[in-house]
Amino acid sequence: MNYQPNILASTLASKKTYRFATFFPEPASDVSYWNKPLIGVKRAFQEIQQYGVEISNYQFKQSEAKSFKNTAEEIMKNPPDGVVMAPFFSREARQFIQQLDENNIPFVFIDSNIKDCEKISYIGQNSYQSGALAGKLFNFSIPGNASILVVHFAKEMDNQNHLVQREKGFYEYFKENDTDKQKSLITLEITNPADKSFYRQIDQVFKKNPNIKGIFVTNSQVYRIGQYLEKNNIEGIRLIGHDLIKENMEFVKNGTVDFLICQRPEEQGYNSVTSLFQHTILKKEVANEQFTSIDIVTKENIEYYKEFN
Repeated sequence: MNYQPNILASTLASKKTYRFATFFPEPASDVSYWNKPLIGVKRAFQEIQQYGVEISNYQFKQSEAKSFKNTAEEIMKNPPDGVVMAPFFSREARQFIQQLDENNIPFVFIDSNIKDCEKISYIGQNSYQSGALAGKLFNFSIPGNASILVVHFAKEMDNQNHLVQREKGFYEYFKENDTDKQKSLITLEITNPADKSFYRQIDQVFKKNPNIKGIFVTNSQVYRIGQYLEKNNIEGIRLIGHDLIKENMEFVKNGTVDFLICQRPEEQGYNSVTSLFQHTILKKEVANEQFTSIDIVTKENIEYYKEFN
């Protein structure tokens, strides 16, 4: 007779409580990037809490893989019914994923993706395509024989999957499109930018490579390069970074940052929780990859993006 049970009604009647855990990097400030997915998480929670869902938020330090490991251990002391996580540190994330699999705990990735695992879904930007887009923007906007500096503000760069994918997309774009090898690509990893000691590192790079006409920052800290360029009165550098946070907006508006490659973190936070809810409680099939838009924000259109990022 094509009867289908009302799962939501059954859930309400059973009075069962489902505990979800979110596991994100600790925001660097009140206006930094990782506050924004939490806004989406809160909005999703307001919609689904009536079905017996509780959400506990866990955070780890972006500069310490050990912090990720310790917080993962804390989560597993009271295993949740589902996890939304940013697999920021690949090695530690894989160890945590193994624990989740052993305990049959479903999980959703946000912001960064690890392909070869049994996740429910990945919600976020295609990091590889994001890097390739940055390459294309440079290819159109700087001289053919110029040098481009790729800057990673990251500790254990090889362990941060989303940055590795952005760099891979960037380099492979030029491999495929700069067949004459006219452009020179230089990579610089900066592990401790807080005290601005990295200025000396960049000074040395500029001294060795006076033909640098572009700088690509692979995460949301492009404002740090903006500060460096302004402090040293350096002009004529095309500067591209990621994410529409308050610090970056200032440098877009004054023209120091030419392009921000942006995603929609609030939307990601919202969709990650609702996807876990649909899988765990509604027993619905969820798309394995849910890519959010890759937006290019400039001085000319930034005012139209404030409410979306």
